[in-house]
Amino acid sequence: MVNTDSFIEEATEEIQETVGDANAIIALSGGVDSSVAAALAYRAIGDQLTPVYVDTGLMRKGETEGIRETFDYMESLRVVEAQDRFLGALEGVIDPEEKRKVIGEQFIREFEREAKDTDADYLVQGTIYPDRIESEGNIKSHHNVGGLPDVVDFEGIVEPVRDLYKDEVREVARELGLESVVSERMPFPGPGLAVRIVGEVTEEKVEVARHACHVVEEELEEYDPWQAFAAVIGKGTGVKGDNRVHGWIVSVRSVESRDGMTARAQELSWETLQRIQSRITGQNDNVARVVYDVTHKPPATIEYE
Repeated sequence: MVNTDSFIEEATEEIQETVGDANAIIALSGGVDSSVAAALAYRAIGDQLTPVYVDTGLMRKGETEGIRETFDYMESLRVVEAQDRFLGALEGVIDPEEKRKVIGEQFIREFEREAKDTDADYLVQGTIYPDRIESEGNIKSHHNVGGLPDVVDFEGIVEPVRDLYKDEVREVARELGLESVVSERMPFPGPGLAVRIVGEVTEEKVEVARHACHVVEEELEEYDPWQAFAAVIGKGTGVKGDNRVHGWIVSVRSVESRDGMTARAQELSWETLQRIQSRITGQNDNVARVVYDVTHKPPATIEYE
């Protein structure tokens, strides 16, 4: 386990030495990884840092509003409305790796634009150790590692938590005094709901995935999962009222893990599963059925793409 005191001191010094008198922007998503990176960078370089949250249109329900509230103490916070650009770039893209790379490139281009506005030479990211391992091992490209384009218009990229596992990042978050809504929050993938949609990303699928993920997070809070969410995995035949429908199939996933490198599917009660399916199908006319994923990691990954 990481020694949080010494880590915070060393990370702060590293950021100060790397950035120097220059300006930097931090890619802020609201998750614990980027939040810790932001807190460390803010402690290290203060007003030289501009936090940038990009609303990709692929975020959790209420994410943008939550970001504004949680990080209002950072007066230079910028919220970029980029939904149309991300969804446009993903149009027609089906391959999971290609999706991640499209999103990674779009993120970088958004941050490059913001960097020009703030005269920033450095980009700070919340990349953690499992992100690097999975990208280097060709398990899946992470948008801030394997998904980066070949040409990046920054003098340097700073990754203060690059050697930490998720549970260690949480320890640092608590030591930094971050709110529990941040430090204890379930992981959320950098590419957002795009990797909880099998196949092409469309506005309709995004809305289904966003609502279903919200239902799952609410209903499974008592189980305290490491990660729980829903994914849109295809279409199937169903019945709504007296009508036959061809609607979306939503898969629910809930796992226990320590660091995300391995995971076990949680055992949920039948009553809980029925409550989840009732809410998802009842509140989405275009959802035909709900299934529960019982696969551990390995052989499956936690996310679907």
